[in-house]
Amino acid sequence: MPFGGPDWLALTQEPTLEPDLPNCDPHHHFWDFRNERIPYQRYLLHELADDINSGHNVRSTVFVEARAMYRADGPVEMRPVGEVEFVQGLAAASASGLYGPGRAAAAIVGNANLNLGERVEPVLEALQAASPNRFRGIRHSVTWDPHPEIENTAAHNTEGILASDSFRAGARVLARMGFSLEGWMYFPQLPELADFARAVPDLTIILNHIGGLLRVGPYGNRDDEVLATWRRGIAAVAECPNVNMKLGGIGMPRTGFDWHTRNEPIGSEELAESMAPLMNYCIEQFGPNRCMFESNFPVDKVSYSYHVMYNAFKRLSKDYSATERAAMFHDTAARVYRIEL
Repeated sequence: MPFGGPDWLALTQEPTLEPDLPNCDPHHHFWDFRNERIPYQRYLLHELADDINSGHNVRSTVFVEARAMYRADGPVEMRPVGEVEFVQGLAAASASGLYGPGRAAAAIVGNANLNLGERVEPVLEALQAASPNRFRGIRHSVTWDPHPEIENTAAHNTEGILASDSFRAGARVLARMGFSLEGWMYFPQLPELADFARAVPDLTIILNHIGGLLRVGPYGNRDDEVLATWRRGIAAVAECPNVNMKLGGIGMPRTGFDWHTRNEPIGSEELAESMAPLMNYCIEQFGPNRCMFESNFPVDKVSYSYHVMYNAFKRLSKDYSATERAAMFHDTAARVYRIEL
């Protein structure tokens, strides 16, 4: 693996900034994908522990669904329960302390098909039964784009899904049961999310990866237009008090940076400088009490190490108050995902 691998990441070393600052990483995955052409086929507890023990004070993490370890048979709508069963075991292993002081998957976000409408309730009940103490909500990705060259990993590749009656009915069940929804979509869909959030005001929504900014393919070399559209969308969603923002996901190549192609990995000073305009805009719109720094590992690991990433987060946030920084690094995530250690 020329880029993104451990030998490549090790080429950039730097001391840990503010090693005592408490962190809750609210977004990472576990998976073991075989025979797939992805940079990190395996990312399980050992790999995560190596990252969260690399120098920063990561006290807890949140697992977010990755469509891994589904049940091999049974009703299709119930197969995602297998992933939560699997992660519940990894979380229990982490809680033993054997893998370090941080508690991995202290909260678990699974997957359920909200298109089932009212019929999603037994699925949510099964997910909660699989993890009575950690299950907090679901992610039903709704990424859609009309351009065929834009990669789409959503299970249901459908335009306008957030406005459908069945999806909203399922979302109301989610809200009634006290669970949250991860919002993963592309930036042109942000106005749709704002409409959806207003329609289901009792639902806690967490917008993933600074709102799905795209700066490649049909959106490449068009920053004036693309960033203006993204900013309008972020501002519209920020007006909805039930939506929180995850600050991360910028290491994905679709965001338009070249970091994953370099001979040596980026350092935290340059990374912070590059991230700051995007992240600061999100913080200005949502406020620190609705923002949380996320790793999105191992997906973002193709561009930088966990250690460098958190150093960059600390650099770009240095001008915020101690209370504001505590919110973005730990307290917002701990509150939203109800993590008590």
